[in-house]
This record gives sequence, C-alpha cells and structure tokens, in this order.
Amino acid sequence: MRAVDIIHKKRNGGALTNEELSFLIKGYSQGDIPDYQMSAWAMAVFFRGMDAGETACLTMAMAESGDRVDLSPIRGVKVDKHSTGGVGDKTSLVIGPLVAACGVPVAKMSGRGLGHTGGTIDKMESMPGFRTELSREAFIAQVNDIGVAIVGQSGNMAPADKKLYALRDVTATVESIPLIASSVMSKKIAAGADAIVLDVKTGSGAFMKTLDDSEKLAKAMVEIGTQVGRRTAALISDMDQPLGFAIGNALEVREAIETLHGRGPDDLAALCVALAAHMVVLGGQAADLAEADAMLREKLRSGEALAKFKQFVAAQGGDPAVGDDPSLLPEAPAVVEVAAPKGGYVHAIQAEELGLAAMLLGAGRETKDSVIDYAVGITMRRKVGDPVSEGETIALLHVREANAAVQEVSRRVQQACEIGAERVAPSPLLLSIVTEQGVQRLAN
Repeated sequence: MRAVDIIHKKRNGGALTNEELSFLIKGYSQGDIPDYQMSAWAMAVFFRGMDAGETACLTMAMAESGDRVDLSPIRGVKVDKHSTGGVGDKTSLVIGPLVAACGVPVAKMSGRGLGHTGGTIDKMESMPGFRTELSREAFIAQVNDIGVAIVGQSGNMAPADKKLYALRDVTATVESIPLIASSVMSKKIAAGADAIVLDVKTGSGAFMKTLDDSEKLAKAMVEIGTQVGRRTAALISDMDQPLGFAIGNALEVREAIETLHGRGPDDLAALCVALAAHMVVLGGQAADLAEADAMLREKLRSGEALAKFKQFVAAQGGDPAVGDDPSLLPEAPAVVEVAAPKGGYVHAIQAEELGLAAMLLGAGRETKDSVIDYAVGITMRRKVGDPVSEGETIALLHVREANAAVQEVSRRVQQACEIGAERVAPSPLLLSIVTEQGVQRLAN
C-alpha cells in the first residue's frame, strides 16, 4: 500500500477503506508518511469530502493512535458532554454535578482555553487548591463514589489528531466538516464514554458561523458516534453573544455557582438543563426529555445539585465553602466601568471580540505558553434587545490596574456592543437538535 495511491484515489472522489485510512494515520503518526503527502491528502478531503463510513474509520484510526481510557470499572452508563467552544461557556461546571445528582456518572476530560474561547480546566483551577490531574485509579474511584470527576486531557490522547490538526492549520484545510468532526470525536471516543452529548455553537463567537454549517458538523459527529457504537446527540446553540454575563475564569465559576443556587442567568440555566436532559436520557435515568427536565429542575430547586458541586470540589482538593461563598474565589483589585457611547437598544454583541478583549486583560491565552490571571475578565450588564441610555454602564472590566492598555480594551468592548434606535429580538438560544434520526430545527 502506498500513500500516493490513497491520495490519488481521494483526489478523484473515491471512498477510502478502513485499511487505507489506518495505513495513512499510522504511517503519519510514526513519521513514515511525510507532511507534504499528508497535506495533499488533507486538501483532497477538503475538496472531495468523506462519507459517514470513511469519517468513522478516520476517527477510530486517530483514537487508536494513542492512549484510550477504559472506564468499564465505573458503574452505569458514562455520559460525556463536549462544546465546540464559545465565550462565557461555563456549562460543564453546572452540568457535571447536576447530571451526577440524577444518578448518571460523569467521567469527563476537558481542555484548556486558547484564544477567544475559555477552557473548563482553567476555570476549575481558579478555585484555590482544586486539582485537575488525578491518577486513573483515583479518577475512577471518585466517579464511583460521588458520580462526577473532571480532569485535564491526557497528553497522549489521539496524538495523530494533534499532529494532523497542526498540519491543517498551516495548509488552509481546517474548515473541512469530516476533518473537524473526526478531530472532535476521536478525543471523545478515546476518553471512554458510553454516550456523548455535543453542544455545537453557531454565530459570531463560534467556529461555525452559520446554522447550516453547524448542522452539517453536528450531523457528521452524531453519525460518527452512531457508527462506532456510542449513543450520541447534539444541540446547536447560539453564540452570537456571550453565554451568561461573565467572561473570565473565576468570574465564570461564580456565575456557575449562582446558577446552581437557582439564580443564574436565564440563558445559561436554560442551556445547562437542555444539555443535561439529553445526558440523563442517554444515561438511562429518564424515559424522555420531559421526565429528565422535571428531574433536573427538582435537583436544582432542592439544592442537591449544589451539594453535589461541593462534594466534587472537595474531592479534587478545593474548598467546598466556595459553593456558598464565591468571595473565596480570586478577585481583581480594580473594576473599570464601560459606558454606552449612545442610547437606544443593544442590537448585537460580538462575542468573539469580547473573548479577545478578555484575553488581552489576561483571562485567556494568546499562545499555549501564556500565563492566565484567574481573577480578571469582563462582566456584561446588557444582552441583545435590552434598552440602554447614553453613558450607562454596559460592562465591567475586572483588572489589575486601570492603565492605558485597559482603556484600549474598554474601547474594544464598546465597539463590540452595537446599539441602534429600534428594539430588536435576540436570536433563540436553542436552534436545532441532531440525533441519529436526523436534524430537528427548532428555529428558523
């Protein structure tokens, strides 16, 4: 078998076999197939695409290129949740304990943030003492004991994907649905979950900017999961504005805690319950979404979800008192108000711009080696559709000191908030549900 023949076949629109894809990924991982041949193959896939069977085979080849986590010692159906990345997305901090409180084990591996998107691991590490590295034995024991553990991803999980992504990034082949879908799912499958719920973001602050493209990506990932024996569902959620109001690590943990107390932002609470409902159904603890929804709301109302959060924090070395006293989290020494440049109604909030602004304050990473300041970030005061008066505070910047660089960030935040004379309605939060039965569009 030769790489050039596989490239030629895909270039001409042929469907590759499992053996051909395994040969290609194994050869590239081991250094036997050079970058220039893999680049040619990636470009052929970019233009010719892959069918569902090919994409599933590619996914498994990448999942098998490194470590795979065996979660079989954990009792019950293990359900994982993955977000394609957004601004202010702190759902895992709510969903993990909430779903565990319903009897579904959550054994989750999460990543760090880069660029305008935040990472769950960074947010959890803003809680003093919280450990995001556990041994396999401790990880499994914790999930069996309290129902939830969230740790950082293994350094050798799906290494072929990591190598291929770096190549795609410099060869203009990132925006390929089969390659994106296999990249995400290879890591989820390697992480060992029995079922997977995907939160596919769409809009200005997401990687996928249009609903059509987001549905194509969600459908491809659900098909992969189904083909390889994982029950999989996807929700497509709006990212035309930040989720909730807080952007930045400790600020987002505080907002997640408020949500577990039942007083968080409406959009964050609604998305957490919607995603968690699918997890509870796939985990076999509810017959349908309506039953799951009622169960989840009762866990929030009764305080059981909050109690599970405290258990989770304590188990991983943090202070459970943070669940009742978020002032124990890091706090920035200075707060700068951002004023509305004119009155009217908020027409749009450019989520990506706000994510980049938070990164400039130190809340995110510009490169993988950047050091994060857990205390800094942005708290928005308005959502799309809200009225605003000229000079009114539309955001708060939580900073180390109010210097010239912060004033530049303030201007960027002002520019990210578009204000017009007429009232507008915000986009619906939930746009589509994708299952193995197909795509159900909830909003046009």
